[in-house]
Amino acid sequence: MFPVQSHAGGHHKEQNPTGKRLAILTLTALGVVYGDIGTSPLYSVKEIFGHAYGLTPTRENVFGILSLIVWALTLVISVKYISFVLRADNRGEGGQFALLALIFPRGTPQSFTKGGIFVALALFGTALLYGDGIITPAMSVLGAMEGLEYAVPSLKAYIVPITVVILSTLFAVQRFGTDLVGKAFGPITLVWFITIAVLGLHEILQQPSILAAVNPMYAVAFVRAHGTMAFFVLGSVVLVITGGEALYADMGHFGRKPIRYAWVLLVFPSLLLNYFGQGALLLENPSASENPFFLLAPDWFLIPLLIIATLAAIVASQAMISGAFSTTRQGIALGFIPRMEIRHTSVEEEGQIYIPEVNWFIAIGCLIIVVSFQNTSALGAAYGIAVTGTMLITSVLFYMVARLRFRWEPWKAMLLVSVFVTVDLFFFSANIVKLLNGGWVPMALGVVLFMLMLTWKRGRRLLSDRLTDGTMPIGLFLDGVEKSKVHRVAGTAVFMTGSDDGVPPVLLHHLKHNKVLHERVLLVSVKTADVPETNASERVRVTSLGHGFWRVVASYGFMQTPNVPNVLEVVDQMGIRCKPMETSYFLGRERLIPVGAKPGDRIVLSRWRKIIFAIMSRNARSATEFFCIPPNRVVELGTQIEF
Repeated sequence: MFPVQSHAGGHHKEQNPTGKRLAILTLTALGVVYGDIGTSPLYSVKEIFGHAYGLTPTRENVFGILSLIVWALTLVISVKYISFVLRADNRGEGGQFALLALIFPRGTPQSFTKGGIFVALALFGTALLYGDGIITPAMSVLGAMEGLEYAVPSLKAYIVPITVVILSTLFAVQRFGTDLVGKAFGPITLVWFITIAVLGLHEILQQPSILAAVNPMYAVAFVRAHGTMAFFVLGSVVLVITGGEALYADMGHFGRKPIRYAWVLLVFPSLLLNYFGQGALLLENPSASENPFFLLAPDWFLIPLLIIATLAAIVASQAMISGAFSTTRQGIALGFIPRMEIRHTSVEEEGQIYIPEVNWFIAIGCLIIVVSFQNTSALGAAYGIAVTGTMLITSVLFYMVARLRFRWEPWKAMLLVSVFVTVDLFFFSANIVKLLNGGWVPMALGVVLFMLMLTWKRGRRLLSDRLTDGTMPIGLFLDGVEKSKVHRVAGTAVFMTGSDDGVPPVLLHHLKHNKVLHERVLLVSVKTADVPETNASERVRVTSLGHGFWRVVASYGFMQTPNVPNVLEVVDQMGIRCKPMETSYFLGRERLIPVGAKPGDRIVLSRWRKIIFAIMSRNARSATEFFCIPPNRVVELGTQIEF
């Protein structure tokens, strides 16, 4: 066995950018990473002082709420994510699947035993992220469009239709790629943060005493004064930290240094200035609680502010949509999601991808959400549960990473994570009480997606076991080939197999029915490593089996897309002839028949889950398309499998 060079490329994060490069990455990170949390001022304070809690903007209440906002941003974003969670990177990548790969670097456990609970948490956290991806565009664009009520009052009745048009256009243009739009993300978001900072600073100068709200004792006093109601208010305070999970999930695009610089130098100060500005406005004019963000602006600036807010909301929406594409690719590679069409929209950036099924799934869900909820006030409950649920799961998984990968002492990891979990639990609990008021949407979606992902993973393992049971040892097979003097024909045959041991069933079927073999036979397996990208120099390994047979194992990271013809180009350079027009690919197409459990089964699935798995398998993208195999060179052999 020996490694050879592969041509398959990847996108690599710079570990320690400096100077101009650091400035460019920091600016770009503004749009992709901070678009969501950056648009939170559009609706957060408005919801807190809305009709749901009957909270009047008195001096004590305004100071108390601002103190809660300051310390929510500080503890959850600055301390938890910026200072600690960003350290838990898998070769630069973040997100729930990256955490899972860090905890179980040699493979994911398949049962809910010792480590299975963490697999379940990671899957449910990922499912909630999809819910976040559906709700974020609706919440952000609706929040921006609600400014029409003040900028152009006559258009108030058209807020929802205009939101639907904007979102429909956004999803429709996804297939063209985000490369050109992406270059504008950073500058647009930079203008947005400067704008909200200036608006807030102007109002603070009118009421400088508002800065005293940074004192956490105002938050303590608010909680003491309002008791249970203060707990419920946390359900809206959490809106100021929505988008925090994107800091970690999108880390792979830029690295932790630009993300930290952007937060400390611009995002955090701008958010604080705007929130304090809104608080100062409420002290001066309590009736401004109807929409304090847009009422910060002078009348002449309302239309420009509405345009900037709309662009910022689109940026925030695009970031979550792109994040869903990236998460889906990771899930496919790790075996939790069926194969889907992955289109690369940039010849330069590996990370620029488009997945049609995911795009339209999010689009339909998002438009249904907008039409059903109509406004950000009604949508807030659903948004909060998706965000806080994901953050809580991240805290739990981070504990395992701290213990297993950072080698922290148990007491040290527990002490830190207990603080994170306590804060997350308060926010999650404050939102869970809104379950019947819209919070059921992300929870129901999370449960369904979690069940589907787990069913797919366990179903694939069960199917693999069934195929392995009927696999012939390669040595015995080659001895039989040599003794029987099977006729060999010119050319190269490639047999795709999910196992790197034994004889693939499709080869046995081919020999049984066609009674010939090619002079060169390659048994090709594509494996997914527990890292985002594999080293190109060690990606392809070839083992000679004798008698004109070779076993080829290609290892890709979970952020890469396999390409079998590229692998064969590498094999051809070694002297094993694999010319495109002389190579035939043989793949199996299984017809799955769900039956009852068999004695000795390591994986047990109920019949209804087997039926769901069979439906998912039937609708998954074919191996021909997924592995970029030329369809005119493919021979498929069908087989019927009871599982």
